[in-house]
Amino acid sequence: MKNDSEPWEFTAPRKFAAFIKKLLPVSISKRAALVWAGAFLVCFLVVFINIDSSRELGGSIEEFEVGKVADRDVTADQAIVYEDEKATRLRYEAQERLVPAVFYFSDKASEDIKNQWDRFMVIAGSLGEEEHSQDAFRRALQSVFPENFPDDVIELLYRSDARSVIFLDATVILNMILERGIYSVPQSGLEHLNPDVVEVIRQSGSRAEKERVPWLNIITRATIPDAVRGYTSTGSFPPQFAQIVPGLLSLFLKENVFYSSEDTLQSITETRAKTEPVMRNIEPGSRIIKRGFIVTEEDMTELRALRMTLPDNDLPIIFADLLFLLLLFGLLCYFCGSRIIGRNLTDRETYLVAGLSALYIAGSIIIRNVSVEYIPASVMIPTALIMMLPSILIHSRLALVLAMSLPLGAFLTGSFDTSSYIFALVSGVVATYSLQGAEKRMDLVKAGLFIAAANLVAIVAVLLWQRSPAGAYPRSIFWAAFNGIACGMLVLGVLSPLEHALNAATAFRLIELSDLNAPVLRRLFTAAPGTYSHSIMVANLAEAACLDIGANSLLARVGAYYHDLGKMENPDYFVENQADYNRHDDIAPRLSATILRSHVKMGVEKARQLALPQEVIDIIGEHHGNSVITWFYSKALKQEGGDSRRPVNIEDFTYPGSPPRSRESAVVMLADMTEAAVRTLDKPTAVKIEKFTQELIANKVEHGQLAQSELTFRDLETIKKAFVRVLAGYYHSRIEYPKINEPKDNGDAPASETNGAAEK
Repeated sequence: MKNDSEPWEFTAPRKFAAFIKKLLPVSISKRAALVWAGAFLVCFLVVFINIDSSRELGGSIEEFEVGKVADRDVTADQAIVYEDEKATRLRYEAQERLVPAVFYFSDKASEDIKNQWDRFMVIAGSLGEEEHSQDAFRRALQSVFPENFPDDVIELLYRSDARSVIFLDATVILNMILERGIYSVPQSGLEHLNPDVVEVIRQSGSRAEKERVPWLNIITRATIPDAVRGYTSTGSFPPQFAQIVPGLLSLFLKENVFYSSEDTLQSITETRAKTEPVMRNIEPGSRIIKRGFIVTEEDMTELRALRMTLPDNDLPIIFADLLFLLLLFGLLCYFCGSRIIGRNLTDRETYLVAGLSALYIAGSIIIRNVSVEYIPASVMIPTALIMMLPSILIHSRLALVLAMSLPLGAFLTGSFDTSSYIFALVSGVVATYSLQGAEKRMDLVKAGLFIAAANLVAIVAVLLWQRSPAGAYPRSIFWAAFNGIACGMLVLGVLSPLEHALNAATAFRLIELSDLNAPVLRRLFTAAPGTYSHSIMVANLAEAACLDIGANSLLARVGAYYHDLGKMENPDYFVENQADYNRHDDIAPRLSATILRSHVKMGVEKARQLALPQEVIDIIGEHHGNSVITWFYSKALKQEGGDSRRPVNIEDFTYPGSPPRSRESAVVMLADMTEAAVRTLDKPTAVKIEKFTQELIANKVEHGQLAQSELTFRDLETIKKAFVRVLAGYYHSRIEYPKINEPKDNGDAPASETNGAAEK
């Protein structure tokens, strides 16, 4: 990462960022200043493009509402011609209602039907010339034509002596019906079209002929038998013919006229293009809104038309929005410093906060043009999601600042009206504290339900305040609840990537890291079992102490688990992993100190390779502070103190870290020191442990190891009591059982006595 002294690629952004940095009363990097400046410019650009010219009316257009009495006049100072969208829409709908559904005539389908019929006549005629039974006649026909021929039709056709005449007349009727067309009508999709006629397109060579046919005259698959009977009843056909032909032709006649959605849509488009919009005129000096009169829908239409004619680049409005945005982002820069969360934001955290702020303000400016009656504009914006992310990833106090600042910024720039501001404020503030104590990802879903409940209360209050009609409640309540639930669900999807991008020590990630079955902890258990056991005990001590002083107990536990990762490289050089043989007896004290010192650096390197959160890495690097390894330093003084050619340098025996800068890191240091030291006590009791712990803590205070940790003397006393409570429980006095002499004859001792001794 570049520092402030590195050259920047662009001169203008560098100078602008430096200017912003000088204006701010907090210390931030040039990179962070540039990010805030970019967020401000993006929002101002969106404001400039979407400037709300309705303010020229002497107030916001939202102050007028259909059905309410106007408290002032609005007069047109110029002639205005505008399109009446409602009337135009009604005209378009009326014209579209006159457009008929378009069908196209398929010659291929007609030819296929005729060929099938011709083939049937040939086969039926040839079967008639041969002697067959009626059943054989039927089977012979069905072997070629699998249609289900009616029994009466087969019987009459079999017994008829004038089959050729019947086939000839039936062919005439078939051709007539095919010429009229059998229509394939879709089940739905034609309701908005002309209910009286349809349009049929017939292709005649290179020409397309169009014909309009009444709906009552078309033939469909269901009306084929009726159409055939109609033709047979009008002609001079024998009675036997009328009995055979309807049932027979119904098996062969199929659709040959098909609906064309593309041609229908083209007809609608052409009709719409030819339809003129409805235009209205407003004379100059006309009073659009009259004070004391109820505002109608027509009045609001004219008022919107008047707003559209107003200039979009009015300098006073632009300058006012510029000042509002400067004030907003200036306050955000100020409150994102150490005054709110006790530390300055990292660059990545600054990117997140600035990005979310710009996204919220710009989004609210864009969404204000989408108005839904009785639903505040802020219902369409995931305010809770914007607040939940910094609450989880950074700090709840910072999220509270955003929850109060961002809706106010949207209100000042004209994006939110009063009802939208109230809803966004409630949703944001509730979202900030809805995750207190959340440790499972399912808690995010529960938080979404809690936010939805708060949104319901807020939207009902807004609707009551606006005196909204009863019909507005169900829809508004639904979308308000959906906003909260959706925010709870969305945060599940975006949280995990942001956790890794920011390398944040969230409760959810810390719980994942506290899993003792993690591969690195399993390797620690295998390579250095003594260190693993020591780390577990340190974690118990640190967690108990942090719970008592109100620090982050989960962070302390995870930091304790990983604080000695560096010992995996040379586990045999650390006393907790040694048995009878001490490797330091064979090497110089300076080398021993080097090995001990290196485990801090190697632990930090391993933690970075594992992409652990920075807070955990800080605990690893600070758990010894910059204290001196006194045992080997004293040993070196004894062995090398008389050698003037090679004086003993205390820096060679000092840990390379820095004193703890957080309460959690300091607690882990004290727990690490106390757990290791108490192991050396002979028959530890609560009194011994308390006295010994007091001396250890006082030693760290005396050497300045806790000066930067923000721990108070009251905290130190509480930590000591917590350590004593845990250690006394661990090293509690045990009953010294008498030795049980084995009887000479094992069968003489009752089984119950042996088992009881074993259980004790």
